[in-house]
Amino acid sequence: MGGDTLNPLVVLGATGSIGGQTLDVAARIGVPVVAMASHSASEALHELALAHGDAIVCVADPGEGRDRFEASFGDRVHFGPGAVTEAAALPNTTVVNGVVGAAGLRSSLSALYAGNRLALANKESLVAGGSLMLDALEDGGGELVPVDSEHSAIWQCIVGESRADVARVILTASGGPFRGMTRKELESVTVDQALHHPTWEMGPRITTDSATLMNKAFEVIEAHYLFGLDYGDIDVVIHPESIAHSFVEFSDGVVKAEVGFPDMRRPIQFAITEPNRVDTDHEPFRIAGITMSFEEPDRESFPCLDLGYEAGRIGGTATAVLNAADEVAVDAFLEGKIRFVDIPEVVSTVLGRHDATIPRDVEDVAAADSEARAYAAEECVARS
Repeated sequence: MGGDTLNPLVVLGATGSIGGQTLDVAARIGVPVVAMASHSASEALHELALAHGDAIVCVADPGEGRDRFEASFGDRVHFGPGAVTEAAALPNTTVVNGVVGAAGLRSSLSALYAGNRLALANKESLVAGGSLMLDALEDGGGELVPVDSEHSAIWQCIVGESRADVARVILTASGGPFRGMTRKELESVTVDQALHHPTWEMGPRITTDSATLMNKAFEVIEAHYLFGLDYGDIDVVIHPESIAHSFVEFSDGVVKAEVGFPDMRRPIQFAITEPNRVDTDHEPFRIAGITMSFEEPDRESFPCLDLGYEAGRIGGTATAVLNAADEVAVDAFLEGKIRFVDIPEVVSTVLGRHDATIPRDVEDVAAADSEARAYAAEECVARS
């Protein structure tokens, strides 16, 4: 199976970790990239645009780099947030959304309404706008496939199975850099320590979210929407080795898992090529000598996990509030304004102040997001 049988790619967040690995996969399996987007007119995007001479280039906020990009790329460069959502709607494409933050929701909706395959790595799309995403999926007739390793693992385990036979799923979590630490010990951890993830290389926000287990809370919410599961049928287990990427238990008691050494290129590639697999040069997985361990998450030391379940069960705009409050709190922590242990306290307080409603459109989500950010900023100032 070659690139000529695969949809061409639109890569959103092209200069980020997911974007870069997607472009690596595209080159390896020979699938063309017809558009790429990034937030700013960075040198990294400029180099990527030069390397992909036929691709449309979209820059959400070009700033002072606009003139240079226009001079370099002429008519194939487009500016503004609208250019990014238009790229996501290019027909008959696979859109890999690796945008960080709530800005990714509009592009996800655009891809689905256009009937495209959306390979989703932007957590906020489902966390903040899950019900809107399902509406767009139904109305547009597109496909929604996961890129996160945990959700990709679940997806691969249920291929060929009846969804009615899925009894529960078990998401694995590395536990982050502070696994085993008490609430008291967490009071004095530093930003540098939080950003030292034992397994994955990620951006500062998602790395911090992994340390608090908020990232896993978001993945619980995503699993609810991706696979139509009740929250009581989604469990989390700590797995420091990050070799088993998630489990699915079926109604007859059989349990499946997808295993392999940590490498985001594998779930990215499957999201692009499914229902087929592409032969690639890879190191064989040798299971002899490998140890895998599992333990229950420490919900007392890491309360963000249960905040995710709480927001998910409330539903509506509560999950958008969860995401927005967390983003503000994490930024405050990274800037040294609040402690690590203040993050869940800020989020919990903001969630408690919000009266959740069912969002009718992106504007409703944006309003809840804005309200939550204001409340969270107040809470951070009070703790600084």
